[in-house]
This record gives sequence, C-alpha cells and structure tokens, in this order.
Amino acid sequence: MTHSKSAPRSPGKRERLAAAAARVLHEQGVEQTTLADIARAADVPVGNVYYYFKTKNELVEAAIDAQAESLRAITGALDTLPTPQDRLKALLGGWIEQRELTARYGCPTGTLASELDKRADGLDQAIAQVVKALIDWAEQQFRAMGRDDSRELAVALVAAYQGISLLTNTLRDPGLMAAEGRRLERWIDSLA
Repeated sequence: MTHSKSAPRSPGKRERLAAAAARVLHEQGVEQTTLADIARAADVPVGNVYYYFKTKNELVEAAIDAQAESLRAITGALDTLPTPQDRLKALLGGWIEQRELTARYGCPTGTLASELDKRADGLDQAIAQVVKALIDWAEQQFRAMGRDDSRELAVALVAAYQGISLLTNTLRDPGLMAAEGRRLERWIDSLA
C-alpha cells in the first residue's frame, strides 16, 4: 500500500503508534514485541499499522525517533533553568523519578541500544545518536560551568546513569538509583 496525498489519515495515529512502539519495546524488547502488541497499545487496528509502517524495523526506527524527540523536549525544558548546575540536577531528578520504571524494565534508551547492538540492520547507529545527543547536551552544561574537561564529565555522567540503570533493573532496587542520583548531585556541586 502506498501513501497518497488524498488518503484519509487519522490525526496523530502515526505518532500514537511510534509512542506505543517506544513503550512496548521498552517493556518487552524488540524480539518479543509484535506489530499486534504495538497496535493494541496504540489502540489502532493491527491492519492499519501497515498503512504507516511497512515493517517492524520501521516501527523500531519510529520508536527511536520518538525517544529522540522526547530527549529534545526534556532538554529544551531544562534549558529554561537558570544555571547549568540546575539543569544537570533537574535531569538527574527526572531520572530518579523514573526509578520504579527503571527497576522493572531498565533505561528505555540503554536497553534498546544494548538489544539493537546485536543486530546488523543499522538501527544500533540510530539509537547511538540519541545517546550522543544526551552526551552533547550534558557537555554543553559542563562547558557553561567553565569546565575544560566538559566532554569527559558528560560521558562520566551518562555512564553513571546507564550503570545505575542496569544495576537498578538487575537487582530490582529503585533505591539504588535514588542513592546514586544524590551522589551525582553532590558531584555536580563539587565541580562548580
């Protein structure tokens, strides 16, 4: 089926499918998720999925795009805060707020990156760009703090988050993420 300019299109259906794909892929993983699972989560008839996405990989790519858009929205909102320390600590706060979800399923981006790395379809590079965007944003914050080692600090921050996400998920202990978040806040304060 091809898209024609005159084909009727429900507003937001494609976006609902992409958002549902991001959520279901996070909860079930790429290999365990079916198009029917995503259609059900998006409240879209499964036959309609093919109108928007021809393959499961296209839906995975849309989920990656949804994660990238979510990151842009989050960092855009954080950019309104007055200082880079406030922005970085607010980012940590958002991660800590998600600790129960992380304990159950892991980091949405990190778990997807790990799973896609085992495939040879190029989607690993797409999710890597989302991680890189986060590192780039954190680097800007550390640079605004006057740090010459801003890239290294940004990598350390994201690595600490990914590490604690893995441990929080593996041990099913959301308290680990809360404790690491507090430690990282102190670390950010010590860098100013």
